[in-house]
Amino acid sequence: MKEKIPTVLIVTVAFLITGNLIGAGILALPINTGLSGFIPSLVGMTIIGSAMFFTAIVLGNEASKERKATFNYPSLYQKHLGNLGKWIAVLANLLILYGLLTAYLTGGATIITTLFHLPVPAVVVMAVFFLIVTGLTVMDISIVRKYNTLIMMILFLSFAIIVFQGEKYVVVSRFAYTDWAYLPAAAPIIVTAFHFHNIIPTICHDLKWNNAAIWKAMLLGMTMGFVMNAIWIQVGVGALPLTGGAGSLLEAFKQNLPATIPLSRIIQSHLFATGSMVFALLAITTSYMANGIGLMGFVDDLTENFFHKKSRILTIILAFLPPLTISVIYPNIFLKAIDIVGGVGIVILFGILPSIIVIRQSKSSRMRLLGMTMFTLFVLLLVLEIGQECGLLQIHPSVEYWAPNIAVHGGN
Repeated sequence: MKEKIPTVLIVTVAFLITGNLIGAGILALPINTGLSGFIPSLVGMTIIGSAMFFTAIVLGNEASKERKATFNYPSLYQKHLGNLGKWIAVLANLLILYGLLTAYLTGGATIITTLFHLPVPAVVVMAVFFLIVTGLTVMDISIVRKYNTLIMMILFLSFAIIVFQGEKYVVVSRFAYTDWAYLPAAAPIIVTAFHFHNIIPTICHDLKWNNAAIWKAMLLGMTMGFVMNAIWIQVGVGALPLTGGAGSLLEAFKQNLPATIPLSRIIQSHLFATGSMVFALLAITTSYMANGIGLMGFVDDLTENFFHKKSRILTIILAFLPPLTISVIYPNIFLKAIDIVGGVGIVILFGILPSIIVIRQSKSSRMRLLGMTMFTLFVLLLVLEIGQECGLLQIHPSVEYWAPNIAVHGGN
């Protein structure tokens, strides 16, 4: 008989999941998805969030079967898909981790530079920010684990403050605007906003590999994340005009800015500025540290097992130098980095590959059909993202082309 899991533990793990969902994705959501409109954004979040929940359940089941503290995805995919699956997983994981660290560095530096109006070059701010967050990551993450509950409380409080302040500037008529054709371009951001799959092995271990408890924690955690994302998009779409200069959705999109920056320009409030800074920097810093620790472990494993070298200095250099270099060369790559992470890395590692496992392993025709449906969805997202990045497919927000009609749709 399986050990009964206390409800309080399930709720605690659910908050851990929600905490992992709060990061670069939620900061980018109102900008990219907002250009497709509020209703299309909710529809996109429902479809993609459900698909990400499906693959999370698949991976949770696989982790529970193994019951190993050393469970990792390259080994899982090697088991089911051979060496090709293993190396695809390795490359996709590196893309995700490097891409997220790049997004955190560029987003954090942009937020600090803009909100504080610092009279120094952006590269200096980025260098200082990099040294601080990387130093914390390299030294020890135990402080984050020890005070996780307090950190989450501060995050939720600061989020509540900026939402409360932002609601005062919401124009309801703006929710009528829709651009369904642009929704596929916003899909990678939504994928990233529902990505917590890297901590699934930890979740399964904490819940003693009890599938029912794991499903409940995932559903509760993702539901809370969905609600926060929906509220945040509602504030962003309602408070920000589609066009009209530095405080508009379109301008923020063109400049690759996190949502808190254009909102701060619209909402001239010290309370909002403080709350948005605390929320954004705390979300970015904790996510950077968690993913940085994961990347160091991943790089350490690669260098030791494949190159037979074990050096902490080498691991740190290989883990943090590439994202720093990309961030310095492309300081305005925040939204683009999240696009690539979600549309390529996460879609492959936590979308396509788990769907293939379902198709190959399931004995139920209904489950195989569901697996094929998920596989088709994630492949479509991957093709759309690669097409856009390679210039083979151009999806533009229609607001750029029919600006005179925006007032009719509530955009200004």
